[in-house]
Amino acid sequence: MRVAIAADHAGYELKEYLARVIATAGHAVTDLGTHSTEPVDYPDYAAAVAKAVASGKAERGVIVCGSGAGAAIAANKIKGIRCAQAHDTYTARQAVEHDDANVIAIGSRVIGSHLAGEVTLVYLAARFSGDERHRRRLAKISALEER
Repeated sequence: MRVAIAADHAGYELKEYLARVIATAGHAVTDLGTHSTEPVDYPDYAAAVAKAVASGKAERGVIVCGSGAGAAIAANKIKGIRCAQAHDTYTARQAVEHDDANVIAIGSRVIGSHLAGEVTLVYLAARFSGDERHRRRLAKISALEER
């Protein structure tokens, strides 16, 4: 799978770790920055991942900031993106199986690297169920984007 990943300065170190975890699992990783702990603005990096996924350059995305909240909010502003903030494996799996999440946001100041790696791998392994009730709900979300 092609995975885009990015972080702000608060998420830089965790992003570096997650990029290695993702690559070791056999996925192609596109690192969209940042490349240091120098302060940057998280919306720029969340948008970069979201746009890569929305355009088809990546199949899934992972964004990291201090809490995960700001990055998720920013990513969800891009049409076609369904970004879930995930700090546990249940949410990571459920977000894909039921909500067809194509991006996850993780807070580097919320969970440790080992758990973040597990959350990311569960997210990447999950598949959308395709159940009618989930498709119906996703259609309603898509309609909200059009308004």
